[in-house]
Amino acid sequence: MGSLSTFLGIIGFGFGLPIGVLLGFFLFVYSHPKDVKDPVVRPLHELDSSTLQDILPAIPLWVKCPDYERVDWLNKFLLNMWPYLDRAICATIKSTTKPIFAEYVGKYMIEAIEFEHLTLGTLPPTIHGVKVYETNEKDLVMEPAIRWAGNPNIILVLKLMSLQVKVQLVDLQIFAAPRIALKPLLPTFPCFANIVVSLMERPHVDFGLNILGGDVMSIPGLYRFVQEIIRKQVASLYLWPQSLDIPILDLSTVAVKKPVGILHVKVVRAMKLLKADFLGTSDPYVKLSLNGEKLPAKKTTIKKNNLNPVWNENFKLIVKDPQSQVLQLQVFDWDKVGGHDRLGMQLIPLKILTPHDTKEFTLDLLKHTNISDPQDKKQRGQIVVELTFVPFKEDSAKFNDPLNGGDEKSFEDERLSGAGLLSVIIQGAEDVEGKHHNNPYALVLFRGEKKKTKMIRKTRDPRWNEEFQFTLDQPPLHEKIHIDVMSKRTRFSFRAKETLGHVEINLDDVVHNGRINEKYHLIDSKNGVIHVEIRWDTV
Repeated sequence: MGSLSTFLGIIGFGFGLPIGVLLGFFLFVYSHPKDVKDPVVRPLHELDSSTLQDILPAIPLWVKCPDYERVDWLNKFLLNMWPYLDRAICATIKSTTKPIFAEYVGKYMIEAIEFEHLTLGTLPPTIHGVKVYETNEKDLVMEPAIRWAGNPNIILVLKLMSLQVKVQLVDLQIFAAPRIALKPLLPTFPCFANIVVSLMERPHVDFGLNILGGDVMSIPGLYRFVQEIIRKQVASLYLWPQSLDIPILDLSTVAVKKPVGILHVKVVRAMKLLKADFLGTSDPYVKLSLNGEKLPAKKTTIKKNNLNPVWNENFKLIVKDPQSQVLQLQVFDWDKVGGHDRLGMQLIPLKILTPHDTKEFTLDLLKHTNISDPQDKKQRGQIVVELTFVPFKEDSAKFNDPLNGGDEKSFEDERLSGAGLLSVIIQGAEDVEGKHHNNPYALVLFRGEKKKTKMIRKTRDPRWNEEFQFTLDQPPLHEKIHIDVMSKRTRFSFRAKETLGHVEINLDDVVHNGRINEKYHLIDSKNGVIHVEIRWDTV
């Protein structure tokens, strides 16, 4: 019976094969293809609700959401640039994957891995809209809606012994909504230091994968499995709050350095100073300053008719880079008429100081910093100073030995007690308008001190971006800082100054949070707004 069924199967295959080929030939020759009709184009208002529901996901976001801007010009730019971008991106992919492929050569019987063909196709990504966020920080944040239904042709060849396995990626589709932040903004081209990219939702990725001529993605269950793996991997890397940081500029060379601590200087005394006056004596005082600072130098009191003065006066200087900054000490002879004569000077690099440790220096005064000058061999006396560098709490780890252990007190308790630095940054103002002139400047008043920004002529939206610092022995709890926006006439007038508005800012939030960055409506101004950033750093 078994041999009979086998015989009948062979007979059936022999008769069925030529009959099938003959029928297929006649159908191919005598059948007429149907004419392809052009699709019917109808306006949206003529479509029924079910049809609208089907096409709704394909409608660009700038149509559905008013927050998104239409960027046809950018899509046209991508279309014209895409052939060149394709080559550049493919070259980057090859150079990046080459060392990765080299790690697998020689393992698992793999002899070689290489691209036989690599192109992203002729269809560029399409941006369906861009949403731009306004922030008070120095950054630019935008969210483009990107859709790419491309026609790439990527063929990867794996040589396993004498067998070649070709893997082809086709019909790639990617729908993503990344958040792109350019920060911080800088006055150096290209005007930002980093590009930070994060995905606000899991992207949609669809593609076909051909291996040995067959689409493996059509295997039941494999497509959904691969989709989940891709989504999880992408989410773990770039889904917000995770991000991809792309450095553009070196912040250490272009960014404005922020204060990291306070240098406590005690000018103790000086000995055997030069006789500068006609009567054989001098009226000495000391000027202290740090290099790289535009702030005016600190000065001691003047000791009349004294070649061995004793001051015992304390000063605080703001330190931004203890590894490179130098304290400059200059001793002058005060004259009632004319310029003051310099009796000598000395430099102390801050990098030789140990944080929190007080160190006394007894230094020989020099004429200038050129030690090879024979005139510097002349005895000019000595000066005695005591120095203590105290870094801010958040910067202490940079300068302290990590093996010393941390402070047991909480950071909040430290912020609410002890000395610190109050930094006030006046960013700018908007819609400030005077009755007679618009030459605005800002005036900061705190604890009897006054700080003033530069005046900007003929504008209602000034941008100052100036920082003022106040060294305090106690945190400014239950205190307010007063800011006036004034206008000053540039020529003589009886109404030379005019108030454009003012604001008082409570500093409790600054002390508790360490920083605020807000825009405040100006009092006595119709629409005026001032942008202020305030920081409190404890030592």
